[in-house]
Formats: sequence, structure tokens, C-alpha cells
Amino acid sequence: MNRLDRDVQVFEARATDADLDDLRARLAAARLPETETVYRAAPDPRRWDQGVPLADLVDVVNYWRNEYDWRSFEARLDRIGQFRTVIDGLCIHFLHRRSARADATPLILTHGWPGSIAEFIDIVDELADPKEPGAPAFHVVAPSLPGFGYSDKPATTGWGAGKIAAAWVELMGRLGYDKFVAHGGDWGGVITTVLGGRFPAQVLGIHSTLAQAPPGLAMEGLTAEERKWAEDTRDFWLYRAAYAKQQATRPQTIGYSLVDSPVGLLAWILDKFAEWTDTEDSPFETISRDRILDDVTLYWLTRTGASAARIYYESHGGVNTLDPGLRVDVPSAITIYPRDIEKCPRPWAEQRYRQIVRCRTAEKGGHFPSLEVPESFVKDLQEGLAAVLAAHRGR
Repeated sequence: MNRLDRDVQVFEARATDADLDDLRARLAAARLPETETVYRAAPDPRRWDQGVPLADLVDVVNYWRNEYDWRSFEARLDRIGQFRTVIDGLCIHFLHRRSARADATPLILTHGWPGSIAEFIDIVDELADPKEPGAPAFHVVAPSLPGFGYSDKPATTGWGAGKIAAAWVELMGRLGYDKFVAHGGDWGGVITTVLGGRFPAQVLGIHSTLAQAPPGLAMEGLTAEERKWAEDTRDFWLYRAAYAKQQATRPQTIGYSLVDSPVGLLAWILDKFAEWTDTEDSPFETISRDRILDDVTLYWLTRTGASAARIYYESHGGVNTLDPGLRVDVPSAITIYPRDIEKCPRPWAEQRYRQIVRCRTAEKGGHFPSLEVPESFVKDLQEGLAAVLAAHRGR
């Protein structure tokens, strides 16, 4: 790291050759279970019903060991610009790409789990210096959540969504951005909502792919599509969220496997990319093996399988656990992707987000739109934030 100023230091990502050799050796020595059982009577067996199919996993493991290029990912991070700074005793890693445009607006992007800053590296340049005439430009800041990637691992409890949002305000101010817009999905959507609700003096407005309504709202008055969204979201948390319950209650226990076994880590994360993307069978229909392995390898080399899981222990339930009465009065744009795991009906969202200036459903995409449909995601984010900024100027 080189000194940038008193508070912020330049950072370069460099895994040791020994760490990369160790990864390949562990992949070569992996002990795998038998193949999954199949539905004998089914004409079209549901291959992913029991989790990641053995054949698919073996294919990715072989590619990871023999062909995947981690050094290329490190170089891409360095080209964007990486930094670290200590906030409230914890060193936070972040990407920072300033726009060449004089009219650019500061923007903080927050990832979730099992994502990372790897979700954003292919879109940062277009957000900072757009090719499309008339598109807004942004000074882009993309921090790694505490316990993720190159950010420090908290040694004590307390680093939940509320504290992270306050740290983001401090980070942006430290970079000279006293006012900014924010975007996030998954945990990033929770943190972005907290930013908009608790820090209206600094946050001009927000864009989110995860709107969380206050608890206890009734179905009456919803359209048929909105009722299905609400029912699907309820069913997800009832029947398909065992991973979240595990990480919210026993992150240390699952953490041993995630830090010790690269195959275990890969399967744990790949399962979510498969289930949560807008695909028919495999996540690789829309996201390349390289992009997914960028994310998984970042978790592996930084040994953050356990520490990242703890965000569920700190903040499970999201906004409604932190502050069920939280209201967001700054301009807000919300985009719902059809295969995302949580889809909030607009009438419900309006009970928390009091100034929704744009709300739309994308034609395709799931939980990882910046990786699944990057071009349309960037365009939507630009248009959503343009509406937010226009509403802010009109207040």
C-alpha cells in the first residue's frame, strides 16, 4: 500500500503464488460425494433440485484448477483503482473511479451476499464515463462490506446494516463527497435503504433492486401479479432460505467448511447463482464461469467465508429488524427483476419509500443483474438515478 493522504491509502491486490498453488492442490485432492439421485418417473429430471449437480461441479472445479486466471481479475481491480481506509477501527477496502465529467454525481454501490465488488467491475467505467449521449455520469465508489474481500474482518459484534450505513457516510465524506446517491441490491439494498432513511442530509436519493416494506401489510388492494410477488417472497423465506438461517444462527460452524474447502465454498455460492438467476438450468447461461470464479476466488483467497456469513448474524431480517418504523423521504427509484428472490409490491413499498419517482419491472434478470444483464442494468441504473436527481433538484 502507498500513502495517499492521512486517511486513505492506495491498495493493490496481490495473492501469493503459494496461495494459488495451494488452491490448485486442494482442488486436485477434493473428496466428492456420489452423484445426486434423480426422479425416476420424471421425463425431464430437475437437475438442480438437490443443489449443485456433481457433473456441473466437476466441470467448474477442473476449469478453476487448470484454466481460470486470477491475475487477470487482480489487474482489472487495479485499473479501476483500489483503496483502504480505517473507519471506526475497521479497515474498509473500496474501488474508486472518478469521472472525467465536471457534472458527475458521487455514487456509492453496495453489494450483498454471496456477491462482492466483483459484481461491479464490468460496469464501473460506463457509469463513470458513459458512451451514451445524455446519460448521467458518476464518481463511483464501491466498498467491500466488512468481513468481505479485502475489508477487515470485525473482531466484535455490532457491524450490522446500521453501522455499515454510517461508515459509508463517513467514507464518502472522507473522499470529499458530502452529498451523493446510492444503489444496492441484497444486503446492499438494505444498507441503501438505511442510508436514505437515516442520512437525508447527505443522500440525494437512492436506487435499489431490493425494496423492503414495513411488516404486517395486508394483501387487499394488490393486483394479481403483486399478490404473486408477495406469496413468492413469503415462500422463499419459508422454504428456500435454509442458507440464511444457518448463517444467521451458526455462521462459525458453516465457516469452517467455507474457509477450509474451496470445493465446499464453490458449491455453497454456486448454488445461489443457479437458483437466483434468470435461467432455465444453469447459471452459466447468463454468467460466465470466469465471472463467478472471480467472486468465489475472492472469498477463498481472503478467507472470508465465515466473516461474510456473519452479516446474517448481525442483520437477519434486514430493515425490519433494524428499525421497522424506518421511512425513506429522499427520492427513490426501484427496479424489480423477474427472477429475483424478493419482489415488493409498489403499494407496500410506498409505505416505507415516501417519494418513489420511478418503479419498474425489468424484462429479464434475476438477483445478480449487473452480471446477468449488464448493459440493461447500467441503462436502468442511469435512468433511475437521473429521475432521482431530477426530483431532488425539483424539491
